[in-house]
Amino acid sequence: MSELKSIKSVAAELGLSVSRIRQLTDEGIFTAERTSGGHRRYDIEATRSAWLRYRLDRAGVSLDRAKSMERPSRQVFEREFELDGLAEDRVWSIVRPTLELPTGGPAEQILGYAFTEMLNNAIDHSGGRFVQVSALAVDAGLEIVIADDGRGAFAHLADGLGLPDHFTAIQELTKGKRTTAPDRHTGEGIFFTSKAVDLFRLAANGIEWTVDNLRNDQAVGISMIHQGTQVTLELDPATDRDLAGLFHEFTIDHEFSRSRPTVKLFEFGLSFVSRSEAKRLLSGMEVFSEIQVDFTGVESVGQAFVDEMLRVWPQLHPGTVVIPTGMNSAVEFMVQRGLGRS
Repeated sequence: MSELKSIKSVAAELGLSVSRIRQLTDEGIFTAERTSGGHRRYDIEATRSAWLRYRLDRAGVSLDRAKSMERPSRQVFEREFELDGLAEDRVWSIVRPTLELPTGGPAEQILGYAFTEMLNNAIDHSGGRFVQVSALAVDAGLEIVIADDGRGAFAHLADGLGLPDHFTAIQELTKGKRTTAPDRHTGEGIFFTSKAVDLFRLAANGIEWTVDNLRNDQAVGISMIHQGTQVTLELDPATDRDLAGLFHEFTIDHEFSRSRPTVKLFEFGLSFVSRSEAKRLLSGMEVFSEIQVDFTGVESVGQAFVDEMLRVWPQLHPGTVVIPTGMNSAVEFMVQRGLGRS
């Protein structure tokens, strides 16, 4: 057994609050001994192991699988914060010095923006009590993870916007300007963050959305994160990506107006045939001047779908242009037919 430590010492070593240590002890996650004066004392090694098991269990990952997924890395920062009353800028002021980023450089600007946007989402939308912030030095550069214990981003968005499922929530996030709290948020945070870093990963509700800007690709898959939301940000500290240039790329007269690609159809191999599918796909998109719809992986589309997407909907929203991309020959034939081209 290692040396027994006070609750304050354990809280400092694990990056948790004293009240959180008490809560986890009362729930049986941690084990404490009592001094003659009634004070709690903890075996720090046993407590650290219990904290690791607790976090892995919450993510649905076994210890053996976690070890198999390990890659060379160095822990730079790790701490848990209570969400109630938390300010994202203050947390960033704590995390930033540990990252050793060039002052005022592109990496500091990008991570400062991305970190505060994603932590603010956890504060305002997650409905959770705690958020775990960690930073690792990995082969690709820096990896920052923000994980809350709330209801999950996809479930929150699906319920808030009346969407049919969590996968549709991902489609909405690729559009930008989609938020359940328009009075307090523009809905642009996740969109721009996903394009600003080298790799962006949003995992919640058993699914995961990944945006790889180095390969110019996106993916959706199954995730072991079922409780809460976990956001992963990866960035090379030597990046020369220009954050202001990124904003300008998707902005006209300082107003967020277009995104490329705006909508990517993740249901690979499916056909889209109905007007209702097109309406759902374009829901809320009238705020943009351009919409690019990526049909990569879609095998076929129906006449009604194409007519609604390329003729009817644009007529109802004359300030918006719909641009289909990534079409196979069959889809392109139907699109050209719908546009009246020979």
